[in-house]
Amino acid sequence: MSEQGSERQKRSEIDRRKFVLHSVGLGAGALTLSRLPKARSRRNQQAAGTPLVVTSHSNETGGEAMRQAWEILDGGGTALDAVERGANVIEVDPEDSSVGYGGLPNENGVIQLDASIMDGRTYNAGAVASLENIKTPSSVARLVMERTDHVILVGIGALEFARSFGFQEEDLHTERSRAAWLRWREEHSDRDDWGPPDHLRNLPSPGPDGRDANRDANSGATGPGTNSGLVDQPLDFHYGTTNVLAVDSNGDISGITTTSGLSWKVNGRIGDSPIIGAGLYVDNDIGAAGATGRGEDVIKSCASFYIVLRMGQGRTPQEACEDACELIVQKYRNVNPNFFPSEKFVAVNKAGEYGAASMGNNRGRPRMTVRNAESLQVHEGTTLYTG
Repeated sequence: MSEQGSERQKRSEIDRRKFVLHSVGLGAGALTLSRLPKARSRRNQQAAGTPLVVTSHSNETGGEAMRQAWEILDGGGTALDAVERGANVIEVDPEDSSVGYGGLPNENGVIQLDASIMDGRTYNAGAVASLENIKTPSSVARLVMERTDHVILVGIGALEFARSFGFQEEDLHTERSRAAWLRWREEHSDRDDWGPPDHLRNLPSPGPDGRDANRDANSGATGPGTNSGLVDQPLDFHYGTTNVLAVDSNGDISGITTTSGLSWKVNGRIGDSPIIGAGLYVDNDIGAAGATGRGEDVIKSCASFYIVLRMGQGRTPQEACEDACELIVQKYRNVNPNFFPSEKFVAVNKAGEYGAASMGNNRGRPRMTVRNAESLQVHEGTTLYTG
């Protein structure tokens, strides 16, 4: 190559590098990715021997999940094994209506499960969606990650895949979940043929025979478990999701998001939980984040990826979760300034810090169960934009 040609090539390479750097640095939306390594070196360095595991569940089942996950971490096990164990504990609990066995069904009465898993150490991920008849979708998602070169399998394909690895099909309904669906089917509309006949609707209480005709006709199925409280709740949509995030003693990070999805959803609907970057994201150099709530909002904002990205810029997990809430509210502000979704985010970083934030939540501040070398505790985060 001539000297003149060599000089032109050098100028071309310099111009190309300038263009790339300029493009990455454009505006707040670009988030200056080129500076992320500096942010990581300044903070988020976890000392060996200080593992951590958290879940968005804050009830008794969440506590048991963290105890079992901690046994793995405390014994020197991997974050990947710990999050799977923690998720499985919640998935098989018949009293938990948010995920797995006993989860709330779609409008046809079918329980369709979604789950994703991500291993920060290998930068690998797997997911399943609209999976029926399998109690532990997070374990199937792990096999998708480890035994295929795909990221997500859906519907009958996911079920056939699970069967091929020996997973047994089971009825995922409990008496509780079935009673809730039967009640919804009868009460969600006064224009269909479900519920009492027309001449028995809206009778004064008690009815002619001394019983409340409306209550008896609309109470749904009876039997064990129907007095658990779920069938007495208002017939609003319920969001059912669990996040489990962990950092092990090697500093490796993993996460799982698992769900039965939005109750009474349209058949085949998939939320954010099985979508990497939306319901879950893990970066082994930074941390992990997961989402619960109305998945459509999370998908559109790539919220979990955004949270991890913000942590990489130096934000704490708590600040990064709040940033995601702000991002979503700002996107809706010009369309409906009074609309505040019900998302909840949880996050951890490599330094062992954690945080939680939510918006539009009338049930109080968001809670998460945390297990680290110090204790098992329920942590309260912050609520923004309650309306």
